[in-house]
Amino acid sequence: MAVKQKKFPSELRFDPVSQDWVVIATGRARRPESFETEKRLSWKNSKKDCPFERMEAEERPTLAFFQGKKMALREGRYAPKKWTTLALHNKFPAFMPYDSLEERAIGPYKTMNGVGYHEVILTKDHTKDIPEFSVEEVKETVDAYQERYLDLMNEQFINYIAIFKNKGPGAGASIAHPHSQIVAVPTTDPDIQRSIDGSLHYWKAHKSCVHCAMLKWDIADKQRIVFENDCFVVVCSFAARVAFETRIFPKKHSAYFERIEDREKECLAEAFLTALKKLKGALNDPDYNYFLHTAPADGKNYDHYHWHWEILPKTSTWAGFELGTGIQISTIEPEKAAEFLRKH
Repeated sequence: MAVKQKKFPSELRFDPVSQDWVVIATGRARRPESFETEKRLSWKNSKKDCPFERMEAEERPTLAFFQGKKMALREGRYAPKKWTTLALHNKFPAFMPYDSLEERAIGPYKTMNGVGYHEVILTKDHTKDIPEFSVEEVKETVDAYQERYLDLMNEQFINYIAIFKNKGPGAGASIAHPHSQIVAVPTTDPDIQRSIDGSLHYWKAHKSCVHCAMLKWDIADKQRIVFENDCFVVVCSFAARVAFETRIFPKKHSAYFERIEDREKECLAEAFLTALKKLKGALNDPDYNYFLHTAPADGKNYDHYHWHWEILPKTSTWAGFELGTGIQISTIEPEKAAEFLRKH
């Protein structure tokens, strides 16, 4: 339920040329001079200094699991002592609930409040992460993703729900304790919109799903396949943006991640575990980002789309060409990357 807040942590601003929305972090804005002395890629790994290790007496979770079983939570109850996965409100949210977007014009521009929800999905162990998990433990994380997605998609103003993980300082993580995040927002982000538009263009031309066509080719060709089971395929992208970019696709056509069934979640957990374990072993435990691409939660029909996860290890840094043109340079052929990963 929306709660009134006097000060927002962010503001959504619309670029009238690119037609993109961007987030300006007004609530935690920094002074310009602070960037001069910023230490890059700092990392705090101390368990005694970890905010997630000290939070049980003060946090109210939105969801809790203990060894695969969902725990009952009452209004106002503090985080239970026994848990293996928690969903928590982010203490420093990029978006907050409110009863109005308060859209407004500023000259040729337009803006609105950063209305939405920002949560953290936390696993218990301070150092153990997905490559060291069991399939059952990974599935618990997937269960948490789905549960929170289904709750947040029904909230007012929510059009898209982003689920993502930043692992390591090079990927933007500021806390070492393994965690991922869910952000529910009133706009559809440009990256997923381009993906949806491209899928729709192919659908109109061929009356079929472009992702299904790519998967059919890749499974037969085998060169870029890293792993597959009954329900999912792990593949190195044909047009990889970075070296060792990897995607996880359901074999069955579906536009909506939140409709995943229990057996499929087990298969997805196995695919996730295998993909991240191979990346860790092959690339010496790289920093990475992974994120979900799924149809927006705005009530429109996106049956032409095919949901999936994207994993981008931090194998390169964008420089002038990439930033200026938007064209990324990957330093290894995806076919060779997949072959290398299969061996690990």
